Amino acid sequence: MDADETLSAADDGIGMNAPETDVEQPLAVHVEEMIKRLAIVIAVAGLVSVAVFPVTESLITTIWNYVLPGGEAVDPRIYHPLELIITQLKVASLAGLVIALPVFVYQSYAFMRPGLYKNERRYYLAAVPTSLVLAVLGVLFAYLLVLPYTMDYFQGYTEGTADVAFALGTTFNLILMVMGYLAVVFQIPLFIMLAIMLGVTTRTWLEDRRLLFWAAFAGISFTFGAIDPTGIVPILVALTMIALFETTLALLRWTGN
Repeated sequence: MDADETLSAADDGIGMNAPETDVEQPLAVHVEEMIKRLAIVIAVAGLVSVAVFPVTESLITTIWNYVLPGGEAVDPRIYHPLELIITQLKVASLAGLVIALPVFVYQSYAFMRPGLYKNERRYYLAAVPTSLVLAVLGVLFAYLLVLPYTMDYFQGYTEGTADVAFALGTTFNLILMVMGYLAVVFQIPLFIMLAIMLGVTTRTWLEDRRLLFWAAFAGISFTFGAIDPTGIVPILVALTMIALFETTLALLRWTGN
């Protein structure tokens, strides 16, 4: 087989594996499709929020009693007429966010599907339920560990010096911020896997720049933790982000991928 025949055979092999639906389109078409898919994500989040709203009052009570146990001493205070309703809307929005994350992953898959190989499509579709599982784990991690520890710490250093009144709206701003933030943070392993699978980056590249990522994680955590009166939440969240990042890289290194 001469050089021309070898090149032709190689081209044929590439053609067999190439995405059969990969078609060049104008930028305006891509932008329009992206906007439509983002609108779907927002619409799903809104519908879930509406569906969950009727049970938000019981959810508020359950979350409050777990995060802030202690009876009447830590009963929530309401300081303006719409505070309860606004808090219910925020709780419902958290449910919408959790469901919107896997929907966002699927819509990004649908957007990029024409340019993906068959094996990449399979991995990307598997990421949809994985995203939901990770989001739920993030919310549970905040609910079961981060928030109770934060509130215990807060009550501990104020005990004996001041009587603390917990406003429903302000306290739930912190609770929901931590839950929602960790739902997104727990997507880090998935984002790393997808980025490597799609050839955007490599494990080695990420490992060589880990200190930059650590600094970015800390900066983001302290920016979004501005409403935390204890100062402990940004530290816990930053450590969580670093742990997820390093655990994912260690798993990839162990599996040889």
